[in-house]
Amino acid sequence: MKVRIRFGKNSKVGRKRGKNRRLALVAGALLTPAALVAWVLGLWRIAADLNWTNQFAIPSGPLSHWQVWFGVGALLQWCSRILNRYGKREDTEIAA
Repeated sequence: MKVRIRFGKNSKVGRKRGKNRRLALVAGALLTPAALVAWVLGLWRIAADLNWTNQFAIPSGPLSHWQVWFGVGALLQWCSRILNRYGKREDTEIAA
């Protein structure tokens, strides 16, 4: 006696594209306020140098310079933009 098991046709197994889009959107949304904080710290440092405000919170070291804070803010904003573009991108490829 022979028993035959028949399976129905299923779709091809493939890699799912763009599975981290939600995570990219969340990270991009959180990096924008972080960039804003870096810009505010840079402005605070400039204002402290001009004696418009009290002393800056970080008096010495590499993080005590306003150029570093502006650079960090620009880098965070750039990363946020890249992540948001990745998260909102539509795949135009047609699955065969």
